[in-house]
Amino acid sequence: MDIEEGGLTVSVPEARDGASEGTGGGVFFNPTQELNRDVTVATLRAYRDREPRAASYLDAMAASGIRGVRAAAEGYDVTCADVDDEAVKLAAANLDANGLDGEAVHRDVNALLYDEGPFDVVDLDPYGTPIPFADAAFANGRNLVCVTATDTAPLCGAHLNSGIRKYGAVPRNTDYHPEMGLRTLISALVRTAARYDKAATPILSHVSRHYARTYLELESGARAADDCLDGVGHVDHCEDCLWRAATRGHIADPVDACPECGSDRVLTAGPIWLGPVAEPDFARAVRREVTDDMGEAKRARKLLGTVARELDTPTHYDQHRLYKEWGEPAIGMDEFVERLRGAGHEASRAHYRGTAVKSTASVPEMREAVLGGDGD
Repeated sequence: MDIEEGGLTVSVPEARDGASEGTGGGVFFNPTQELNRDVTVATLRAYRDREPRAASYLDAMAASGIRGVRAAAEGYDVTCADVDDEAVKLAAANLDANGLDGEAVHRDVNALLYDEGPFDVVDLDPYGTPIPFADAAFANGRNLVCVTATDTAPLCGAHLNSGIRKYGAVPRNTDYHPEMGLRTLISALVRTAARYDKAATPILSHVSRHYARTYLELESGARAADDCLDGVGHVDHCEDCLWRAATRGHIADPVDACPECGSDRVLTAGPIWLGPVAEPDFARAVRREVTDDMGEAKRARKLLGTVARELDTPTHYDQHRLYKEWGEPAIGMDEFVERLRGAGHEASRAHYRGTAVKSTASVPEMREAVLGGDGD
């Protein structure tokens, strides 16, 4: 069937949400990833201003080729790769049907990266974990590596052993599990890039529905890689009072008991990424590149605006969980944030969910700021 996306018409096979319905057999098209693709196109536009020399773009898991077609329409020199011969034919046909230059190749992407690289922009959008492709991408990427992961259960710690195996970290299933998943992913990617003496710095990231997405800018050099690794560390989290603390470094030093309530139910997660997951100025630049012909323009602008305003802390709080802990009815999110700010604390909403809030205040300080003496 033919669909229109981003002002282009492409032929696609069966439409299916791979995250909830599985990939099935053969080539499939995921309509729920349109937001991902819209933000990708806006990012490619903004990144061209940031790095004008970025020209070549590798769509590493092409399927229908829709992502590569949209990148080609932005003027990138596109290569669409897939191990499925039918996908390669479809991607080539879609490039041709839209009058766009580009190449579709029947290749394993890891072999392609080593044989034909480097590519200025490498886009990994697999079903499941991107880790099997990360080494080749960072070894043979020049400027930007864009990564999607749909295996959110291992990433956030819901499937702990799988997360440990795949990502070389101990993710923990906390109230901020979407952010835990994103930071587990970024940590694994940063550490992979460092093996090739490259710094991989996230300049934009988001979690939407059943996937995490991050855009990592590369800088070559052992010193740059070492500096980037300073952003990796661990988080201790109390399951009872919700206290948490982040510590940078590659070696965990778990606490025996929570310093706030004395509970021994303290989880330690890591190594996860503790640095910023986005550059606010770049997020705003990407937002400006969202155009009305994008099917998810409204959602993309809202998402990017929230990401740009998001406070740089390594975890967020779930407002409903806080009020459950306090035994009080919740107030509106905007009022909640304003009360925190009014009490002198930094605070912002977070894009991970509608009730996500970030603040430099501790849990007792938040309680005092929003409840005062009323909750005693």
